[in-house]
Amino acid sequence: MSFTTIESTRQGSIALIGLNRPEKLNAINATMIDEINTALDQIEADDSILSIVVHGKGRAFSAGFDLQAGVAAKRETEADWQAAIDTDLDLIMRFWHSPKPTIAALHGYVLAGGFEIALACDMSVCDSSTLFGEPEVRFGSSIVALLLPWYVNPKRAKRMLLSGQDRMTADEALGFGIVNDVVTEGEALNAGLALAHEVARMDPDSVRMTKQAINQSYEIMGLSQALRMGADTSVKIETLETDLRRQFNEILREQGMQAALAWREARLDKDG
Repeated sequence: MSFTTIESTRQGSIALIGLNRPEKLNAINATMIDEINTALDQIEADDSILSIVVHGKGRAFSAGFDLQAGVAAKRETEADWQAAIDTDLDLIMRFWHSPKPTIAALHGYVLAGGFEIALACDMSVCDSSTLFGEPEVRFGSSIVALLLPWYVNPKRAKRMLLSGQDRMTADEALGFGIVNDVVTEGEALNAGLALAHEVARMDPDSVRMTKQAINQSYEIMGLSQALRMGADTSVKIETLETDLRRQFNEILREQGMQAALAWREARLDKDG
């Protein structure tokens, strides 16, 4: 099957999903969501595939969910936002719940929803120039999948999420346990494939059941309930009609992403 926003390829027993909207820094739109879900359906149904690597084409892994597409969708009611956020959360958590091991090979920008997909993967590797971030609060938006608090302590999570930090370095991410390895610039995909092949050499049933047991430990601690609460908070945030959101979205709609981001940063610099 051919796709327009991703590439689904194979290297032996390894499936690769390449996010492929490089001109948009692989921003995730509705088509990409559908295509990733379709690709994962096909991969998970194929017993000869033993692990999955997700990566980004072009200059970045992903800048997150496509804000321009979101504005164009004209979501107005709580039901509109509930459906959209549930769809986004389900996509992110497919990498967590997949019966096959998932590995994120990261480079460039890994932001917002893209960052959350990386967190949802079982393992992640990045190159040395990768930058991670959750900038949503900078323009009055919300975090779809509150996975970060499950990786780092509350003070570190709040530092990133409440300030909209979008420049966490690769070495910081390694120190906080967000990635498994940092490799030379340009080598993340090769490192991700090497890790995927290492896992694929193990007994697949043992790997699958061990992953399920680890995930179940987090279910016992309340992961799904916490993510549901976070998604409900996301709906409340997105349905707020604040001046900040209104201005940002108006500039985004009329002048484009670059202008909206420039306005956002100028506002923050002025306030600072």
